[in-house]
Amino acid sequence: MTKIDPAIAHLLRVLDLRPTGADTFQGVTEQDEGRLFGGLVLAQTVVAAGRTVASGTIHSMHGYFLRAGRPAKPIDYRVERIRDGRNFTGRRVTAYQDGGDVIFEASLSFVSPEEGVAYQEPMPEALPPEGQPSWWETLGPAPDQQRERFHHKWVNPIAVVAGEAGGPKPLTERLPKRLVWGKPVGPLPEDPIAHAAAIAYFSDSGTIATVATVLGMWQPGGATASLDHAIWWHHPPRFDGWLLYATESPVAHAARGLIWGGMYTRDGVRVVSVAQEGLFRRPAGPA
Repeated sequence: MTKIDPAIAHLLRVLDLRPTGADTFQGVTEQDEGRLFGGLVLAQTVVAAGRTVASGTIHSMHGYFLRAGRPAKPIDYRVERIRDGRNFTGRRVTAYQDGGDVIFEASLSFVSPEEGVAYQEPMPEALPPEGQPSWWETLGPAPDQQRERFHHKWVNPIAVVAGEAGGPKPLTERLPKRLVWGKPVGPLPEDPIAHAAAIAYFSDSGTIATVATVLGMWQPGGATASLDHAIWWHHPPRFDGWLLYATESPVAHAARGLIWGGMYTRDGVRVVSVAQEGLFRRPAGPA
């Protein structure tokens, strides 16, 4: 019997939602403390919607983080069948905890294959992933709060390594940007929904940090949080090799920053796009 990497085994367990009724499911977190990882909620939402779709592949998800999730509590998902069309299928998913507190809500769309217009901008130049340090190591000495945000209590099922030399650069040099490579630490099942869910999980890994690390937002009294999250899968989801994840923040105002992202295969094909708005509050100054 092939031995499964413990981190992948964890990912597969949290993605194995338990049916609780007609189009309702429950997922576990396997996280006892700390901030509930938003990528886990995104991934489970993809699975919940996918369980109710008979054909087609996922191509988009648009969601809002409405409350902070509780790490030690299971999450209940309710799926609404919005549309079952000839080409497009729509679903709405609501995530609850404690019997009624809505923590996340999303609309998802699935599509049948179709030939048509195709183009993309070139992939950014990046270092190859082989031999690169983990992205967290490039940040240098970090306060305890920063380490806690970047290192989960379990081993991350997605290996994330640097795609450029050096750590974050100050705003005096450029707007916040980040280049990292990501790859599951072990093989995923031959199921497009599992691959899409793993990509959703990865999409929230360090996205807020694109801005927060540049602005030094980890000191006590500061606050960061994901407000909303959108993903577009431009190709049928596949995550069995390195993907370059390039993120940048073109604008921030009133404590909210916008982050764009794109994921590319090693041969330069843009397979995923991401958008997220985050909350960034600096620590209060001396009274």
